[in-house]
Amino acid sequence: MWSKALICNFCIKGHPKELLVTMFKTLALKTPVLKTSVLKHSVSWLVLVGLAFFISACSKQDEVISLAGSTMGTTYHIKVVPNEQMPTAQLLQAEIDLALELVNNQMSTYRPNSELSRFNQLPLEQSVEVSPDTIKVVKEGMRLYNVTDKALDITLGPLVNLWGFGPDKRPTKVPTQADIDAAKAKTGISELSIEGNRLSKHNAHLYVDLSSIAKGFGVDKVASILDKYHATGYLVEIGGELSIKGTKGDGSSWRVAIEKPTDEGMAVQQVIEPGTMAMATSGDYRNYYEEEGQRFTHIIDPRTGLPINHKLASVTVLHKECMTADGFATAMMVLGTEASLELAKKEHLAIMLIEKQGEGFKVYYSDAFKPFLK
Repeated sequence: MWSKALICNFCIKGHPKELLVTMFKTLALKTPVLKTSVLKHSVSWLVLVGLAFFISACSKQDEVISLAGSTMGTTYHIKVVPNEQMPTAQLLQAEIDLALELVNNQMSTYRPNSELSRFNQLPLEQSVEVSPDTIKVVKEGMRLYNVTDKALDITLGPLVNLWGFGPDKRPTKVPTQADIDAAKAKTGISELSIEGNRLSKHNAHLYVDLSSIAKGFGVDKVASILDKYHATGYLVEIGGELSIKGTKGDGSSWRVAIEKPTDEGMAVQQVIEPGTMAMATSGDYRNYYEEEGQRFTHIIDPRTGLPINHKLASVTVLHKECMTADGFATAMMVLGTEASLELAKKEHLAIMLIEKQGEGFKVYYSDAFKPFLK
């Protein structure tokens, strides 16, 4: 689920400095995970999935290292306040690129020789040894399955592919109920188990898709590299998922603008100051297609096997780990407004929901999110 990011400069009334805006994503099955090219299946329908953008006031006095590149079928942008322990920008970027390439080789469903693909390709009920990182992400996916009342299911791959949002091509017709039932029979967290560093499948057709959390894990991986060098301030963004720490070089706060979920270009819904937190935003208004007069979003409800169809248009989640924020944002797009607010209260989560209301939108905040409003 990587969504493409874009950086541009613009001005907002009331902000005298140049503002950096980066388009931002997140979604239950936002875009297909860890894709090896920036295009999904075709340019015509690979668009951003869920979106937001971060704002960072810049001045000539700021001392930051700025890095940018491509990974996971999208782009990344990093700003970090340097210190004496940090390597040169070139060496730091090389270390980051190597770490992100490793995540791709572990968890991509688009690379046939990745750890995850080798597991998915097992012809029988067998197991395969994988890295501790892959085990960590799978375990978090299994935990969130239980916490979110089965709204997040990392074994959803057969349904994602059936509806044309995975490595398989877009369907030429709307899947029948028989098609959906057949795909659902190939899913199930109970068919997946972990022993040490071995992943085992108990259904030969089981297909694990980590798109809902692996990009967030990539963000966490980069943040851990910067923490290793004791960076006091940074902003890491991969395809719209964020991890933020401390302040900028001039001591001012990193500011994030959450986008209004429309198809008509960028508009700011809310500006926040996350402090030291990770952030993920998921929505259904970018990655979809229309077939036989119906609109189908890439967010699939694993409980029904159908694309979601409710008023919730965007979910933003703040959490200490981007991987977890990513997973919750995806799950909440499946759950809808009321159930998401209940889950946020139960789990003490900072969330912001944007719900479609006729021609406009209604915004909901959990109590834990309100301190971040600016």
